[in-house]
Amino acid sequence: MGRSHALSGWCAGLAVAPLIGLTTVAEVVPFAAATAGYALVPDLDHPGASASRLLGPVTRLVSGAVRAFSGVLYNLTKGPRDEDSTGKHRHATHTVVAAILLGMLAAGLGDRGKWAVLAVAVTGLVLAADALGDWIVLAVLGAAGWSVISTQGAGTALPGTAAADALQTGLTQIGGWIGVAVALGMFVHCLGDSLTRSGCPWLWPLPIAGETWYEIRLPKLLRFRTGSWVEHLVVVPLLAVGAVLLLPGAVQVVERFFDATSIWIAGQS
Repeated sequence: MGRSHALSGWCAGLAVAPLIGLTTVAEVVPFAAATAGYALVPDLDHPGASASRLLGPVTRLVSGAVRAFSGVLYNLTKGPRDEDSTGKHRHATHTVVAAILLGMLAAGLGDRGKWAVLAVAVTGLVLAADALGDWIVLAVLGAAGWSVISTQGAGTALPGTAAADALQTGLTQIGGWIGVAVALGMFVHCLGDSLTRSGCPWLWPLPIAGETWYEIRLPKLLRFRTGSWVEHLVVVPLLAVGAVLLLPGAVQVVERFFDATSIWIAGQS
C-alpha cells in the first residue's frame, strides 16, 4: 500500500496545512510532500516496504532494529486476549503514541534551525518520491519557483536574493510545523491500515476487550485486502483526484473551467 499511503499523506497535508496557518503554495506543497513521505515511515517494521529498502543496508538495518523493538514491546505489553504474534509488523510504529513521539522529535529538530528543518523535510520528500515518482519533487521545486517569481514580480529583490529569501521564509514557516507533518503522515498511515482486513492497533496501549493491541478496522463487509482491486481501482484513483483538487486554488480553476464550458455550450445552442 505504499502508493496509497503516500497519496493519503499528501491529501492530508494539503487539507491540514491551511488549518495550521500555512497558506501560500511555497508553504503548503513542501508541507504536504513531507506528510506524504512520513506516511510511509510506519512500514519500517516490514523488511519489504519501500521505506525499508530506500537506502539499502542503512534502512534495512533501521528496519531490523524497529522490528526487534516492536517485538519486545509487544511481548511486554500484550493483554490476556492479544493474539499469539511476533508483534513486529503493524505494531509499535502503527500507533498514535509513535506518531506523537516522532512528531515531537521532528519538532525538536525543527527548533534547531533551517538546516535541521531542511533535513527532515528532504527525508520526507525522498520517501514520497520513491513511492509516488519524481513529479512530487517537481511540484516542490515548482512551488519554490512560483514563490521566487512572485517576489520578483513585486520588484523587491534580485533573482538570487529572491530565491534565498523564499527558501528562508518557507523553511522558517514549515519549521514550526514540521513535527505536525511527521505525526500527521504516520497517523494517516494508521487510518489507511484500518480500512484493510488486518486492521491497525493504533489506540495502543488503551485496553479494549482484553487486548492492548486491539486492531481497529471497518465492519467486515467494508474491509479490503492490501493490494486488491479495491485499492488499485477505487482507493488510489479517489486519492489521486483529491491530490489535485486539494492543491491551493485548484477548486477555483475547476469552477472557472466549468463556467467557461457552460458559457461556450450556451453560445453554441
